[in-house]
Amino acid sequence: MTLPRIYSSESLQNATTCWLGPDNLRYLKNVLRLKPGDAILVFDGYGHEFEARIESFGASGVSVVLEKLLEGGERRISITLAQAIPKASKMDWIVKSAAELGADEIIPFTACRSVGRIIGEKAETRVRRWQKIVQEAARCTRSLFVTAVRPMTDFDDMLLCAKPSALRLIFWEEEARKSIRDILTDQTFGDVRDYFIIVGPEGGLSRDEVARARENGFHSVSLGKQILKVETAAAVILAIIQYEKGLFSESFEGGKG
Repeated sequence: MTLPRIYSSESLQNATTCWLGPDNLRYLKNVLRLKPGDAILVFDGYGHEFEARIESFGASGVSVVLEKLLEGGERRISITLAQAIPKASKMDWIVKSAAELGADEIIPFTACRSVGRIIGEKAETRVRRWQKIVQEAARCTRSLFVTAVRPMTDFDDMLLCAKPSALRLIFWEEEARKSIRDILTDQTFGDVRDYFIIVGPEGGLSRDEVARARENGFHSVSLGKQILKVETAAAVILAIIQYEKGLFSESFEGGKG
């Protein structure tokens, strides 16, 4: 029987017990109909996961005893996705697929051709929604890590978020000289472990934005001649990088990844 897997918003490092809040109370008690003494799995999104047991149900949460720390593994690479805000609810799907594909960080930003403009309280509400989406993605994919969703920002501030050590890539449909394949097979970047990728909105990125990114150390690359929809592009890029360098490049030995 597969044990229910529950996300803890607090770090479980060096912990022996934890408290799960109202949402988990409703889910464990009313939906799954579990009882004190039943076994569950609890993970914190920072690489810690435990076999655990429900101790008691309270008025506003669940008391859990952590019993056995499960072996995890570090990610081979780190990927930050800077995604220009698209129209309507497309960003929900982008965030979900990016989290499932192992993005460590998502930075939503406004580009000059972004149709959707989200500011103030609406922006904060949307980010909170995306944070819940990535938590659920981690739970379902059995990932030990939860993708961080950063506050919305503008293009220039987004550029400054890239670490100096990261391989910085901006995807531009008008780029004719370099493809993502050229970059990932270039031995110059063979030891890179941090990737920072920029994906534009429906109308693409402007020449001025690409020029500013290049001034900040970014390489402009393409996915080839195929033009993808904005809600597909990020997932394809992440899958390619993970296949070449990350999650999906890991070999299996004796049935273990």
